[in-house]
Amino acid sequence: MTRRSKPRPDEESAPTASDCRRAAMDLLARREHARAELEHKLAVKGFEASLIAPVLDQLIDERLLDESRFAESFVASRARRGQGTVRIAGDLRQRGVDTALIDTALAGAQIDWAEVARQVRAGKFGTQLPADYREWARQARFLQYRGFTMDQIHAALDETPD
Repeated sequence: MTRRSKPRPDEESAPTASDCRRAAMDLLARREHARAELEHKLAVKGFEASLIAPVLDQLIDERLLDESRFAESFVASRARRGQGTVRIAGDLRQRGVDTALIDTALAGAQIDWAEVARQVRAGKFGTQLPADYREWARQARFLQYRGFTMDQIHAALDETPD
């Protein structure tokens, strides 16, 4: 008579909805997620799409998974990192967030994006404004890469802060 304490890998039972929910909750405990992002992470963990969808629907019904809350959190986090609206919106789209939610999150953030651009520029180049067009263009490209609009870039490069 032989005893085995653990089943062999080929004998393991299929993951259940409870396992999927637990994995989703573990991910949500760390930070907010977009539905598509969470769906992808659960699929990578080996859960079937037919198991993931109802679990995520239930989490949305319970407001444990909330894309608008995710978008608001994401905008605030990225603004603190010195990123602009264009880059933040692109990153949110890449994570599967609806355009209307992105617009709402950016509008509701109550962030002075021109001031963020000024601070990012000053952090990289100092408080002295560019003396010539070549330096202006270099700093503008940097701010554009960080995701600021041309209006925000002009505010950061052409005006002195109040």
